[in-house]
Amino acid sequence: MKKLSVLFAAVMMLITAGAVNAQKVASMDYEAVLAAMPETKKMTTDLDTFSKTKGDELQKQAEAFQKEVQQYQADGAKMTEAQRTAKEGELQKKQQNLQQLQQTAQNDLAQRRDAAVKPIIDKLNNAVAKVAKANGFDFIIDSTALIYKGGPDATPLVKKELGL
Repeated sequence: MKKLSVLFAAVMMLITAGAVNAQKVASMDYEAVLAAMPETKKMTTDLDTFSKTKGDELQKQAEAFQKEVQQYQADGAKMTEAQRTAKEGELQKKQQNLQQLQQTAQNDLAQRRDAAVKPIIDKLNNAVAKVAKANGFDFIIDSTALIYKGGPDATPLVKKELGL
């Protein structure tokens, strides 16, 4: 019986020590803060403009290619076998170039997006770190990943830190 009492006391001390060392956790809506940042809005506008410009250029080239294909289809019967073979080779090469230009435009857009988003994410993460340190939070978790949220919400604190 005495051993059971000592064991019970030891367990209670461990539970109490664990409660004293409890970590402070907050949540925040990361995407909402990111979307509210003026840098994000500017980046989105810039990327949309770039994408539209590249898309318009590609569309013009695709239309020119389509006209050339239609012209070939209309005049193909009048051509000699050698002329048809040469024209088909030329059209095939133009189609490959058009596809390559499209791929290059997509890669350029992705590179621009990656380069533009990094400083924005860094700024947001630095603000989150400052808020966590200033308020004694051990963890700040994205609230969109939570099933139940009962702790403090750091979203307004982070927005304030960013001046939003």
